[in-house]
Amino acid sequence: MKIALVRARYNPYGGAERFAARAMSALSADRDQAVEIAVLARSWRDVEADRGAVRLIRCDPFYVGSVWRDASFASAVRKRLRDERFDLVQSHERIVGLPIYRAGDGVHAVWLERRARAANASTRFGIALNPHHRYLVRTERAMFQHPALNAVICNSEMVRREIVERFDIAADKLVLIRNGVDLDHFHPDASAVHRHVLRKRLGLSNDATVFTMVGSGFERKGVGHALRALLECAGAVLVIVGDDKHRDRYRSEARRLGVDDRVRFVGSVVDPLPYYAMADFCLAPTLYDPFPNACLEALACGLPLVTTDACGAAELVDEDVNGWIVPSGEHEALAVAMQIAVGTDATRRTSLRSAARSAAEPWSMAVLASALIGLYRSLLAAH
Repeated sequence: MKIALVRARYNPYGGAERFAARAMSALSADRDQAVEIAVLARSWRDVEADRGAVRLIRCDPFYVGSVWRDASFASAVRKRLRDERFDLVQSHERIVGLPIYRAGDGVHAVWLERRARAANASTRFGIALNPHHRYLVRTERAMFQHPALNAVICNSEMVRREIVERFDIAADKLVLIRNGVDLDHFHPDASAVHRHVLRKRLGLSNDATVFTMVGSGFERKGVGHALRALLECAGAVLVIVGDDKHRDRYRSEARRLGVDDRVRFVGSVVDPLPYYAMADFCLAPTLYDPFPNACLEALACGLPLVTTDACGAAELVDEDVNGWIVPSGEHEALAVAMQIAVGTDATRRTSLRSAARSAAEPWSMAVLASALIGLYRSLLAAH
């Protein structure tokens, strides 16, 4: 089975890219079906690709500006696919006319609406005038309604529902396949190895209640709301793992609010495991996130999850059993949930951690591989 995966730029810290890497690993390990995988990208900094486990096909035409960048990449991909035959082509980018699309970024139109509601007038005006946003919304609609599209991989029910509500697409084309997680690597036992060492390195006491946020793109992830909630949650510490081009702005906001002594900006890391292992809870106050890998990894490490109703991972949260769900964009509600978490005693935290791990256990890499292989075989048989 020859499979092509399309992703414009690989960033080893990005959620969609990590899903692609995991999918490749899972598919390559499948014992019932030999799989050859090629990656069509502008750039792909993946050690597995360097080792030859996958074949890198570079599609990197000249461009100026974001619209030209996306359009030229789409044209280069389509040309390469005409020149070389693949049994299946799965795109992680919005490209019209390809057979399989993984909606890992959700629906762009929904993200813009949520972002506009939380933004000031100047930002809303900028969103409305941005030609790249208009290009993405237009391309997204054309892609979902193109007859060549045979399957859309949705990583949450939230995304599947949004696509059905907004686009003229048959519901049976939308397949729910959640992200997979390495349950052996992301495990509660890691706490014994990393908790005290990393807390000491970060200048945190063993008794502090630590919330960890993992992910880049601070506006979408809700870092601003997290900082304002922290102001109202005495006794809590926030460790932010990930990066953003406006990180200094968020540092300044933490100082302005007077919570900078309880915030650690770590930056991007290759493996976030130690930061889950040293924490007590995972915080994901996202404005819009289809299904972040970080939430599944944190649950696998036994971290109860505090997230919003605009996060697909909320579908794994059983309220007050393995976490809490609050309305997106409301830092007051977020602060209340964090205060509840801080107030839990040792016995309660043990129960919450056990339930968090149980929520992640159905979503192993083997389950991901089986679901993908099953989808591919059904598509091959039908088409």
